[in-house]
Amino acid sequence: MPLRQLDEKTVTTLVAEATAAPSMHNAQPWRFRFLAAERLLLLYADLERAMPRSDHGNRALHIGCGAALFNLRVSAAHAGLTPDVRLLPEPQDALLLAAVQLTGQAGRAPDDELARLHGVIRQRHTSRHPFAEKDIPEDIRTTLQDAAARESATLLFPGPWHAETVLDLVRDAESRDVTDSGAREDLVRWTRLGPEADSAVDGVPEYAFGPRKRDGKAPVRDFAGRRPVADRGTTTFEYTPHLALLSTPGDGPADWLRAGQALERVLLEATLVDLATSLTSHALETPELRLLVRDPGSGTGQVQMVLRLGYGPRGPATPRRPVTDVLDIV
Repeated sequence: MPLRQLDEKTVTTLVAEATAAPSMHNAQPWRFRFLAAERLLLLYADLERAMPRSDHGNRALHIGCGAALFNLRVSAAHAGLTPDVRLLPEPQDALLLAAVQLTGQAGRAPDDELARLHGVIRQRHTSRHPFAEKDIPEDIRTTLQDAAARESATLLFPGPWHAETVLDLVRDAESRDVTDSGAREDLVRWTRLGPEADSAVDGVPEYAFGPRKRDGKAPVRDFAGRRPVADRGTTTFEYTPHLALLSTPGDGPADWLRAGQALERVLLEATLVDLATSLTSHALETPELRLLVRDPGSGTGQVQMVLRLGYGPRGPATPRRPVTDVLDIV
């Protein structure tokens, strides 16, 4: 029996949920193109939203697009579709990151493990608030590690000495930012202050900055920098933050896309069990610092993201571009 044609509403919903994914500075560096006759959804990198000063080689761009790809897979499974994904399907076209063949009958969920995550796609938000000084149960840690492993990645919860090293590297990166005009330019470009925050469709609006850190060791990027933000306030963050390092065996574009899918799977699983989450790539944006973030015991793997997990308020929803701006249907 021939498959029915996918209607525009279904495709629009898939892409809208895909783009709820996190990306560096909420730049949303993706474009989609749907070939209706082939039921093929193509994911492209949008280099106009790249950050060459702070994202050398577009590693973070690929991770963000990989996270969007995972959301797309979840949304497709929820719609009763089977997403058959090919990463980097055309080597001669570096901007084409993935091709997703959508098959199956609507109304069925071919992959229940993906479909069960659908309800938290729009609940997952980055939290830049303090978390409670409360341990994360071992069974939840195992669930998150299993989620990363399903996407060919590794999630490591560093021990005290390793975690302190990571925090030192984050502080080192923050100090370098003071003298790095390029990094500051990226931050200014992708932050939204004042009235602009209320009408923004991308970037990090001031209402998502969270309070300034008065004390504590949690790695929380201050998107305001030295710019004043009304009614922001300061507070103490946790002194023993729960960190997790997401890594992949390799360090090329396909690995970064897998890392993005693993990252989003971990974040959605965390949201399901009421964990608040935030991300920091600060110590990973400088090549010489990034090597030092690795597990000092094994010294293997390529760390792609540092996660901060805990119990606390979820962050607010941040703006998203209209689907009409990121999707072409032909």
